[in-house]
Amino acid sequence: MASVLSQLMGQWIDVQGLLIFLCVLLLVKHLRDVQSKNMPPGPFPLPIIGNLINIGFRDPLGSFQRIAERYGDVSTLYMGNQPCIMLTGYESFKEAFVEQADIFTDRPHFPVNDKLTKGKGLFMSNGHMWRQQRRFALATLKYFGVGKKTLENFILQECCCLCDSVQTEQGLPFDPQCLVTSAVANIISGLVFGHRFEYDDHQFHLMQKYVDDMLQLPISNWGRLYNQFPALMSLLPGQHQTAFAGMYKLQPLLQEEFRKHKEERDPSNPRDYIDCYLDEIEKCKDSEAEFTEENLMYCVVDLFGAGTETSSTTLRWALLFMVKYPDVQEKVQSEIDQVIGQTRQLQMDDRTNLPYTYAVIHEIQRFANIITFTPPRVANKDTTVRGQLIPKGVMVLPLLKTILQDKNEYSTPYEFNPAHFLDENGMFLKKDTFIPFSIGKRMCPGEQLARMELFLFFTSLMQRFTFLPLDGQTLSLKGSISVSSGPEPFQICAVPR
Repeated sequence: MASVLSQLMGQWIDVQGLLIFLCVLLLVKHLRDVQSKNMPPGPFPLPIIGNLINIGFRDPLGSFQRIAERYGDVSTLYMGNQPCIMLTGYESFKEAFVEQADIFTDRPHFPVNDKLTKGKGLFMSNGHMWRQQRRFALATLKYFGVGKKTLENFILQECCCLCDSVQTEQGLPFDPQCLVTSAVANIISGLVFGHRFEYDDHQFHLMQKYVDDMLQLPISNWGRLYNQFPALMSLLPGQHQTAFAGMYKLQPLLQEEFRKHKEERDPSNPRDYIDCYLDEIEKCKDSEAEFTEENLMYCVVDLFGAGTETSSTTLRWALLFMVKYPDVQEKVQSEIDQVIGQTRQLQMDDRTNLPYTYAVIHEIQRFANIITFTPPRVANKDTTVRGQLIPKGVMVLPLLKTILQDKNEYSTPYEFNPAHFLDENGMFLKKDTFIPFSIGKRMCPGEQLARMELFLFFTSLMQRFTFLPLDGQTLSLKGSISVSSGPEPFQICAVPR
């Protein structure tokens, strides 16, 4: 019996030794493979899972920033077995996206985005189709008044609707998210659909929910898992399935809008983006530009989502900061009272006479930093940034947060401080490195619209209301992890002035 046990133990030790030897062999091969790629510096990736442990699930955005601080403006991370290069710092952004703009215009391939949009639309498409769709969108938005007085008046009308709705809360506690989101969504709705929606419109809220689910998925843990294991995740329930289902439910709502536009439109007098796009479908002879009704649907989703998400999230942070920092709110209101008063409707031209208010809006954008990462890119050929190799086809992650918290640009980068945008005479101080909308050919096409919305909505609310916390309440400044980092749900009181 003893001899049998001894023989079995010997066999087990042999098997165990063989397994250890194979693991060491694989680890050595993995190490050589990583080193042979001559990638920029970064934490050592483990086989299969890459730098998943370094990034984690609890605080991935903080992990990215700590990695950037340790390894520099150009560093490498592995998402599973796939390397990606993280860019931080204004000079890196400028060198890549401005000086080498034509090399960094493409988006990487993601299974989750292919599932949602089939590689179409405005923001995740590539090549000739993307260039033509973006050109058309910019020209159409400009045609309908972006940056002009006509759109300013439309936004001011919506400001009145928002303020009237806030007034109905009668100074009692309320969550501003629904009202603010609906007000901002109505601006892009006017440009895209040609009409606004009432704030209690059920279909309006359904559209917002479906688009929001789609926007949140790519950066969520569910989206990350789907990108790593698409075949497996397609069989499993989860947030990804909710987003996919939302896209299918959204399609008939948009198709009904298209149907109405076809029936009512006058080609000689287009009313909105959809009318112009339907005209372009008929006129365009360039099949590779893909002006089709299917692409129209994805472009509308992109415009509606992006045109709502960033501005509404920034405005919710604005209200939260004003409650959290009442001395700033008081200074803003004092300046508004001196320049505009409490009865005259403001105008965009008032901006130059409201330097403190304008500085506060910029500091809200900087401190909230709602877009930690701008959407990823890939280089279309081997190149270098800051002296580091960027191989063709490797995903590039642009980390915007470090630019908005640059210690060389901002005296108190981790504090809310409007003085960051004021000179010694109290006048507004423009900073070239302030790029919340990114830079280059892929920068946000709605920057002008967003700037106008933020100024008019914020100043209108400050003119009419004082925002206060609930008695005994301590408001959190913790942000959510999503495509744009918004505040956690909160309630405040809006007291008429």
